[in-house]
Amino acid sequence: MTKAPKAAPSSVNPDWWRGAVIYQVYPRSFQDTDGDGIGDLKGVTRHLRYIASLGVDAIWLSPFFTSPMADMGYDVSDYCDVDPMFGTLADFDEMMTEAHLLGLKVIIDQVISHSSDQHPWFVESRSSRDNPKADWYVWANAKPDGTAPTNWLSVFGGPAWEWDGVRKQYYMHNFLSSQPDLNFHNREVQDALLDTLRFWLDRGVDGFRLDTVNYYFHDKQLRDNPPHMPDSEDAGLDAPDVNPYGMQNHLHDKTQPENVAFLTRLRAVLDEYPDRTTVGEVGDGARSLKTVADYTSGGDKLHMCYTFDLLGPQFTPQHIRGCVTAFEMAVADGWVCWAFSNHDVNRHVSRFIHGEHERETVAKLAISVLATLRGSICLYQGEELGLPEAELSFADLRDPYGIRFWPAFKGRDGCRTPMPWEFGRDHAGFSTAKPWLPVPAEHRALAVDGQDGHAHSVLTHYRHTLAFRKAHPALRAGAMTFLPTNGNILAFTREVEDEKLLFVFNLSREEQELTLPDDCNVWSAIEMPGLTGTHSGRTVTVPALDGFCGRL
Repeated sequence: MTKAPKAAPSSVNPDWWRGAVIYQVYPRSFQDTDGDGIGDLKGVTRHLRYIASLGVDAIWLSPFFTSPMADMGYDVSDYCDVDPMFGTLADFDEMMTEAHLLGLKVIIDQVISHSSDQHPWFVESRSSRDNPKADWYVWANAKPDGTAPTNWLSVFGGPAWEWDGVRKQYYMHNFLSSQPDLNFHNREVQDALLDTLRFWLDRGVDGFRLDTVNYYFHDKQLRDNPPHMPDSEDAGLDAPDVNPYGMQNHLHDKTQPENVAFLTRLRAVLDEYPDRTTVGEVGDGARSLKTVADYTSGGDKLHMCYTFDLLGPQFTPQHIRGCVTAFEMAVADGWVCWAFSNHDVNRHVSRFIHGEHERETVAKLAISVLATLRGSICLYQGEELGLPEAELSFADLRDPYGIRFWPAFKGRDGCRTPMPWEFGRDHAGFSTAKPWLPVPAEHRALAVDGQDGHAHSVLTHYRHTLAFRKAHPALRAGAMTFLPTNGNILAFTREVEDEKLLFVFNLSREEQELTLPDDCNVWSAIEMPGLTGTHSGRTVTVPALDGFCGRL
């Protein structure tokens, strides 16, 4: 473990994360600089100026830690080092220094609910039942008939228990069998994991994205999960319907009450360092918002969380309004981070469009909507180019989740293909070698160099829209109030001190009119990038898949 001196704070605003725009970088698909077909940290450094040019506040780096890569780095074998595939700790330090010089915060993934089975902790833990780390993972005896201790299931298919012949016990894994779950009921485990956070905080990182933050604890009594009620509202929220994981009500294998106390400990570590933040990933079905409330309330746990509510196929006024309203009602003093895409779901333009002819229009409209919601927002690399989901053959797949459930579920590789930088170069400029995933021809046509500087490109629209968000204080922290509309229009106000803005978005395929309430008078229209809606008195007219912005 290479130590680094405690870095100076990179901000004087402890609430910089509130309303921030975060850009997710998936390093293995961002830029390859050493010709092995896999992106690396030097590749991230190379394009930091591009990221900064978008007008974002921070980057979130997906895992780059030492790992056998069974789950693309979400199976960590050393929490305090860089996998040689991605470079070195010196490369990380160089990347972070450059990011800070450009005014970008750096948030890194922390995958601490489980480790790799090649982590030295697990190697020792599985060696016997009485070694010093014997209780660092979740071990349990078989039932008398030899079957698993509980009926718990793995998100990636099959039982959540794997038999180990050395200890003659089962160990728990919420994901792959090579990703054993750490035992958070053991205080020593908590202490060791918090020390790994300090390692990165000492190097100057500005925050952590906490993977599967509600999976840290399990039920100590090892009670079976009850069956999931059929046709309930949360069907498919945690896993696709082809996965039997959704057939259980996950009361005992995750989201245990002890987690709140641990998150308080974690926050205390963060508070030792100025201006740091946390964002937790909560996957908890219909309970997600209650879990977010528990984890973000009181100012002594997580700074913010995100859920999967906007990561599904629905792009309708009712759905967006319902998600935002439910969050505001459930989470009185917490904060949310909204996103339409990330490395685990199909790219949102492919989920939202009714045909390829709509792709560019919907890509622009989606960021216009996202940028005006109350909360922080997260963008996923390539969405600023309007990239659709890549169609891959089974032979191309690298995602174990997709391989397991093919062809009913194609996995996550379709959103993880390499970033297209240059139209005229091999592999769109991502690498000089064959990439770990192919670059689709339709992505090459949308490369950065083909959109950069073009007034009407999706990339230009993203830059202008994020600049608009930054220019209006009401969009960073202002209150949000929805207006009554028909089912095709999403309308709301954002207000802070002396600024009150009106937004009207038509998410339908036909022109719509909205008559505003009597107390809602538009003083003037505001030119928001790409929106062409108009108003006359209290009537707002918006073309299909378009919007309007006004000052009240």
